[in-house]
Amino acid sequence: LILEDKSKLSISGVSDVDTFDEAKIILFTEEDTIEIEGYDLHIQKLNVDDGELIIEGEIVSILYSGRDGYKSKGKGFFKKMLK
Repeated sequence: LILEDKSKLSISGVSDVDTFDEAKIILFTEEDTIEIEGYDLHIQKLNVDDGELIIEGEIVSILYSGRDGYKSKGKGFFKKMLK
């Protein structure tokens, strides 16, 4: 994970991107779930085969949790729909 000037974030080991919009990006790495929040966020590059992701925008927070942390909190799309 490399953060440059709070405006460009490079992440390696990305296996999937769960959610993304201009305010929040949630992604999975081989071991963790990462939630990035900010303003005007854009995915500049995504290569899941190589596990490479580059995000640009104003990054204000990066939250790490275990691989199951995001889904176990009940934030998953299907968990919301089924409740």
